[in-house]
Amino acid sequence: MAAEGTVTRRPTAVVIGASATGLLAAAALADFADVTVVERDRLPDGPEPRRGVPQARHAHLVWSGGVKAFDDLLPGLTGEIVAHGGRLVHIMGDMVSRAPNEVWFRRFTSTHHRNLVCSRDLLDSVLRHRVLADERITLRQETTALSLEGDATAVTGVRIRAGAAAEADAGADADADADAMAGERTLRADLVVDASGRGSRAPQWLTELGAPSITEREVNAGVAYATRLYRAPEAARNIDFPLVNVQANPAKAPGQGGIVLPIEGNRWIVTLAGTRGGEPTDDPGAFVDFALNLDDPVIGELLKGLEPLGDIVTTRATANRRRYYEQVKHWPDGFLVLGDAIAGYNPVYGHGLTVAAQCALAVRDTLDATGLGRSRLGRPGLGRPGLARRLQRAAARPVAAAWDLAVGQDALYPGATDTPPNGIERLLARFVDKAVETGARNPRAMAALLDVMSLERPATRLFSPDMLIPMLIGPRRPHLQGPPLTDAERKTTVP
Repeated sequence: MAAEGTVTRRPTAVVIGASATGLLAAAALADFADVTVVERDRLPDGPEPRRGVPQARHAHLVWSGGVKAFDDLLPGLTGEIVAHGGRLVHIMGDMVSRAPNEVWFRRFTSTHHRNLVCSRDLLDSVLRHRVLADERITLRQETTALSLEGDATAVTGVRIRAGAAAEADAGADADADADAMAGERTLRADLVVDASGRGSRAPQWLTELGAPSITEREVNAGVAYATRLYRAPEAARNIDFPLVNVQANPAKAPGQGGIVLPIEGNRWIVTLAGTRGGEPTDDPGAFVDFALNLDDPVIGELLKGLEPLGDIVTTRATANRRRYYEQVKHWPDGFLVLGDAIAGYNPVYGHGLTVAAQCALAVRDTLDATGLGRSRLGRPGLGRPGLARRLQRAAARPVAAAWDLAVGQDALYPGATDTPPNGIERLLARFVDKAVETGARNPRAMAALLDVMSLERPATRLFSPDMLIPMLIGPRRPHLQGPPLTDAERKTTVP
């Protein structure tokens, strides 16, 4: 009980961006603070596209490490998504996949890994509904974050400007200049979280406060993506049709690949990809031909004769870009950067959503470990000295794991980076190729490989006996000579 005459309050947090990262961060913080989510767009009511997530049109999945983080943060979230049409797929049992080294994986069912597959619109809709139903979380839509308040030692809030609709709701005057001034204000907070994605302005905001510049690195394989929705063939609607994935080979520049994701509504999302000199286009007449001309034509064969649903969507914003906030020696208290605002990855690896969930979980677990307590009022300790730096370092761990996996492959493409892989990095790349080759034929090795790829275990798992023994002495099954589709799955192909 508070002493007589004292005023108690819960700590406050502001999260910039109602992306998946921002919503998961808000969920992680709600046990410790009253949270305001600032979002520049107006969010849709249901599973519909929105301007602030242009990459949502392309294929998405959540690795099993992300599925576990989803349900740890928001118990039952995965089940809700599945109830609305999403699907938990067994990796590798429900997946037909060719590795970058052109080895086809066997469809082992002995591993525990299950990935979440659905449209991004569905995932975001269920997540929004779940998180924003929490009375401790407030959403401010059509509101732009302009800058940070504070100085190089501590961030105390964020300067915001309300959009036209928000100002009208607030009863702003008719005069345009007065409206602009009325819509601009400062939100004070014990903790400000930047979850604004790849377009984050945090480096600029920090230098404006007098903080040092942030070290950045980019590895850009020059990948372009083209995605089209198709109506699933009738025969595929009565079976759990597998994901079909043909990965690009960095040794054969330009690298080209593609993936078919069966999603809710009897639809297939098909994303094709190619590096410099081999990019797919938005030409409807060339889409299927591109798929047929991959190193294996299985995706093109599946698409022949299918009904497309809408136009082709393309993007080139696929570079791996990382900002090393955790290396800043004097990190300002009261500020935290999460998700794609720390690092964005080539989407082909599918790690963005998993990292977002694991970053939020790391924040929650770190706050638990500080002893702040989830029910203590009147102790706004989120801004206390050193805590934000500790949170930033915790969030960097899942980021680093996904970064190493993505860059280990993409750095091998010509022109991807100004600092090509050194001898040790090339040696590790060859070891990973060997691990993939072994996992393609051995279930124990495959389980170890998936532990790492799903971000459930660190890369050292690849050096465990489960991988090394099969790698060195077998048993060795022959490599598959083609995609391991079942007879029922092959019958869905339209001649």
